[in-house]
Amino acid sequence: MIRINTFRLITLIACFCSAIALGQGSLHHPSAKKIIPGADQTSLYLNYLKGKNIGMVVNQTSVIGDKLTPSVDSLVTLGINIKKIFGPEHGFRGNASNGATVNDSTDPKTGLPVISLYGKHYKPTPADLNGINLMIFDIQDVGARFYTYLSTLQYVMEACAENNVELMILDRPNPNGFYVDGPVLDTAYKSFVGMNAVPIVYGMTIAEYAQMINGEGWLKNHMQCKLKIIKVANYNHNLAYTLPVNSSPNLNTGQSILLYPSLCLFEGTTLSLGRGTYTPFEEVGHPLLKGKYTYNFTPVSIPGMSEDPPQKNNVCYGIDLKNYDTGIIRSSGKLNLTWLLELYNAFPDKTHFFNAYFVKLAGTDQLRKQIEAGKTEQEIRESWEPALSRFKIMRRKYLLYN
Repeated sequence: MIRINTFRLITLIACFCSAIALGQGSLHHPSAKKIIPGADQTSLYLNYLKGKNIGMVVNQTSVIGDKLTPSVDSLVTLGINIKKIFGPEHGFRGNASNGATVNDSTDPKTGLPVISLYGKHYKPTPADLNGINLMIFDIQDVGARFYTYLSTLQYVMEACAENNVELMILDRPNPNGFYVDGPVLDTAYKSFVGMNAVPIVYGMTIAEYAQMINGEGWLKNHMQCKLKIIKVANYNHNLAYTLPVNSSPNLNTGQSILLYPSLCLFEGTTLSLGRGTYTPFEEVGHPLLKGKYTYNFTPVSIPGMSEDPPQKNNVCYGIDLKNYDTGIIRSSGKLNLTWLLELYNAFPDKTHFFNAYFVKLAGTDQLRKQIEAGKTEQEIRESWEPALSRFKIMRRKYLLYN
């Protein structure tokens, strides 16, 4: 008979439960199951693809297996009839800088036509979809409303609905999927960096968000896109997830991805958030903050990342967040507004702190007004209600994972 050390067993169970509560259980407990993105589970969808003419909305994050083989390359090798590739911001292979126009091209590796959804048009045209039986969307999201792949998803869904083409989503974990926070977008300020009434951090995977687009009637004329979802295995929203591939040229570390929802608002200011360095979204500063901060960095032109970054060739003084404990964000479940408020208060030329882009990123004209009026973080947060709570309730209807 095997004797069980009851105390040791209880201790192990308690540690495991504690780890799960912190969102780390799946990654750090030796018996935990590995998170498997939808794309990796080829046995669930390969037969469905056979005999169909396929279009794929993909970028450099669209990989399959431990060798991180691009999903297009992998499926072509497996005999699937890929007809066209659709590339979002940064392009199909992910080597275009932020905001850079991406033109249609031919992929040199596969010989397939690549249609840009970040060039002449954001939405596939009827001609683009001509002859396509099934579209596949396989792009890694990072869970912030202003990350443009959400808008690409919506335009693709709309085009598929209009042209009676089914959309398969190969779902992937959301590294910021463990919380929901921020002002809910006022649709008077909708743009490509925010199309729907959702908060900055919405806590959903791409597939869950697609279900919400359908369910809330957000497509033109309240159309419905026919969806087929390949879920992530062994995943829930509390689990930490490290991306195997950089999500975009300027989100190149796990640290930057977790800081992104809080720091991207600085794109709507005159400050640099590290574009033009190799640690973007891990530092914030400006030349006029010299004397108030000692940490400094100098943005320069970096091809493929940021050719013309804010404050190029100027020494910027400010805050270094490379070693910031992002566990604080996980435990609090909140955006960090402290840096925005602190740097605004420290900045000597307040009339030129914000630019017009800030309102689009915030999704409302209220946040800028509140900061300029000297509102506290608590007062700002209170203004996000009741819209934020209403969104959290609505969100539950579309969740695929706990």
